[in-house]
Amino acid sequence: MTENRMPVALVVAIDVILVTVFCVIGRLSHAEGVFSDVPGLLNTIWPFLTAVLFAHLSALVVRVRTERMLPGIVVWAVTVIGGLALREATGQGAALAFIVVATLILALFLLGWRGVLAIMRRVRRRPVA
Repeated sequence: MTENRMPVALVVAIDVILVTVFCVIGRLSHAEGVFSDVPGLLNTIWPFLTAVLFAHLSALVVRVRTERMLPGIVVWAVTVIGGLALREATGQGAALAFIVVATLILALFLLGWRGVLAIMRRVRRRPVA
């Protein structure tokens, strides 16, 4: 039985949306503007957005299906490490508490939907008794 492949653009869009949601939630939790401070929002988003897009571009070059769990772990790791490194390199900083929160929330977001997808695929493959 052949498993349906998700379109690459959909996988990338889901991850981009979830990274954006992570950044918006972070700004809201610190009472920083979201739509009232678009430059501030973009400054918060760009390091993680750049990292997640780099992860997907790299996967596209080597033809890896990033909706699957193991490649998703790589996408998550590149997003966290790359996003934090870009923040640090541009003077935005990355306190230990932020590193922990970013790692955990992005794991929940970027791996969570892949886990649900894997479960759904496994359930669909089971033969009906």
